[in-house]
Amino acid sequence: MVTRNRPPRPTGPRRPPHGPRTPAERRPDALFLYGMHPVVAALANPKRVITRIMATPNASARLREAGATLPMVPEEVRPRDLDRLLGGEAVHQGVAMEVAPLEPLAIDELRDRHLVVCLDQVSDPHNVGAILRSAAAFGADAVLSTARHAPAETGVLAKAASGALDMIPLVAVGNLARALDELGYNGFVRIGFDEAAETTLESAMTGERVALVLGAEGKGLRRLTREKCDRLARLPTSGPLASLNVSNAAALGLYVARRHLDTSG
Repeated sequence: MVTRNRPPRPTGPRRPPHGPRTPAERRPDALFLYGMHPVVAALANPKRVITRIMATPNASARLREAGATLPMVPEEVRPRDLDRLLGGEAVHQGVAMEVAPLEPLAIDELRDRHLVVCLDQVSDPHNVGAILRSAAAFGADAVLSTARHAPAETGVLAKAASGALDMIPLVAVGNLARALDELGYNGFVRIGFDEAAETTLESAMTGERVALVLGAEGKGLRRLTREKCDRLARLPTSGPLASLNVSNAAALGLYVARRHLDTSG
């Protein structure tokens, strides 16, 4: 029997066994938006740099019907072409665009705003996209997230946001605690969501500037994040499920905050 010396098993992070699943994912320097709402919103955003548009004849007609201004003639494609590019699970509705990521907004640009949402390591792009959509619906000024343990700007996030990614700034901060300090210095009342808090969210609302602070599902707010909040508050649920999905909690929080700001301003 021959004994062979094997190299030690690697201890670092393992790579996916087959690499990225789609050609779009193999382009780290590019972002592919897809679906009617994200594409129409990106076309209407003067800050969005568009390098390529791909659409079926039917999708091109729908873009014209929506009043979209196209900066270039779309490449005519078939649905199967977009399936191969984006993956079979992408609901592209016959249209996709290659774009550059948006320029990030600096946190000091929020000093004159009134309503922001801060996410403490919320990593699911579907949740972040849904929160962006609610933020747009209730007139929020920005959504802040941590640069680490949070989703990057992707087609999946943009699709979940249904166009809100090009309407509401998504601000990635390196240190959420320092960002909350900055918001507090600029007059924001920082309200952290905690299902065990004694104060209800409506009772916690005060001031002319509000920052809603939500943590990841399961973990909730980290200790330092909690300490940076002016108040901890809960949504007064009474059913058999004591807690809500973070995107649902954000939507309800935005409704309460918007009502407070509109009646106190």
